[in-house]
Order: sequence, then C-alpha cells, then structure tokens
Amino acid sequence: MFDRRELSGELARVRDEHAPETMVFDVQRDFETLPSPVAENLLAVVEAVDPIAYDDSWIPKNAPETLHRLASGTFTIGAPGDGGVCWTRQTTPPVVFVKPRLTGSPDGFVRFLIAEALVEVGLECPEHFLGFFEDAYRTLADSVPLSPSETYQLAAALYTAYTGLYTQEIFADWRETAPELHAEWIDAGERLEPRLSDLSRAVALGRTSFSDAAELACSAVKHDVELPSPFDALDTAAYREHGAPFAVTWAEKTFEALEDA
Repeated sequence: MFDRRELSGELARVRDEHAPETMVFDVQRDFETLPSPVAENLLAVVEAVDPIAYDDSWIPKNAPETLHRLASGTFTIGAPGDGGVCWTRQTTPPVVFVKPRLTGSPDGFVRFLIAEALVEVGLECPEHFLGFFEDAYRTLADSVPLSPSETYQLAAALYTAYTGLYTQEIFADWRETAPELHAEWIDAGERLEPRLSDLSRAVALGRTSFSDAAELACSAVKHDVELPSPFDALDTAAYREHGAPFAVTWAEKTFEALEDA
C-alpha cells in the first residue's frame, strides 16, 4: 500500500529545512479519508502513531460524517478536499502521501505539491481546518446560508487561504534556493489568473457557487496573484494576525453584502 519515495535535489533540501525526517510515500490506492484498517498498516513503516481527537462540541449535528469521525478519536488520515497530496503529523515521523490520482501529471507539478506538503508539515499549523476553527466552526455554520457540505467546503477553503499566507513567503524565497520549484509555483499561479479574473461576476450571475469560488480563490492565496473581491480581504496581514475569528466575520459580512446586492 505504501511505497517509499526517495527525495533528492531541491525536494530533499526543502525537507531538510522544513520537515526533517518526514517520510514520503506513494499510495497504491486513491482515497479521501484513508480507511482505518489501511491506516493502521502504517505501523509497519513508522515508529509510532498518536491519533488526534477533536472536541465533538465544535461540530454541528448535521455536519458531514468526516467531521464527526475526526472527533471520535479514530485514527483518521485525509479528508475530502485534500487533493493529490496530503500529510499527517499523527505519526512519528510525519508522513506525506502522494495519491495515484496524480498519475500523468507533470513531474514538476507533483514535486511542487510534495514540497508544499513538507512546508506545511514544518509550519506546525493544525492538520485539519477543525483544529483551526475549533468552536468557531459552529459559529461559521450558523452565519452562512449554506448546506453542511458547502459549509465544510468553505471552511476548508478559508483554512487553505490562512496557511497560504505563510507558505507564499517561503515559495517566493525559492527563487534563489530552489529555482525549479519556484518556477513551478510561478507557473501554477499564472494558470490560476484567467480563472480568477471573472470569478466575482460568475458568482454574482450564479454561474459558480460561492463555495466553489472560495475554494478556487483561497487556493490562490499562496501564489503571487491578485485576488478578486471579496476574497482579496483574505490575502491580508489582518487575516494572518486574527485567524479564525477574522474568517468568520469575513463570511458574515460577505453574505450580508450578497443579500443586499
């Protein structure tokens, strides 16, 4: 199930700087949340496992099952929306997983995603947005006119934006220290820009759901691109300083403005 991927060159240097001893595995089967019996197989390749348990009181009763599972204390790795690479600090050493859905993707892009995961491991930010919002997740859910799944998507996007405020500075510094990864970062940002340029209008006309738009815009925070309104307010020092309370207030005000429009 888990095939060790050896790192070299710029990737090895990124790991040494940000997440020493972290192991990278190619996973044989795709997943959103790794099935518990499969996750337990990690004990054969890591030194120890220490599952995270979140407070169930943070989670609305109608929230997606994934959130309730996170609060149950079950060893849970991965969640919907994680993409082709995910990571965990619930193991010693930490582990990065490369999923088979990336098969056929350009090698440089895959290396960038692995490098991004290594940087996030080193940031020591919460592994899941629930650890970022904590009890503010219930406030967010009560504040937005979205379904439980859409609220989940929005919260994940908001947390992606928050971590992007930290990673963007690191990626920008790669111009000299990791030029190939820096070029992949620039290229990914340039590919996003055409999709961002008409995003506000697409939401206003109902061509794009708010949660889908948030997912796209928030993923762009880690890049050197200009975000459209109202998402540009998330690419700010204020969000970096105030975190979850800022995100909830932003969501409340944004939906109030949409209703008044």
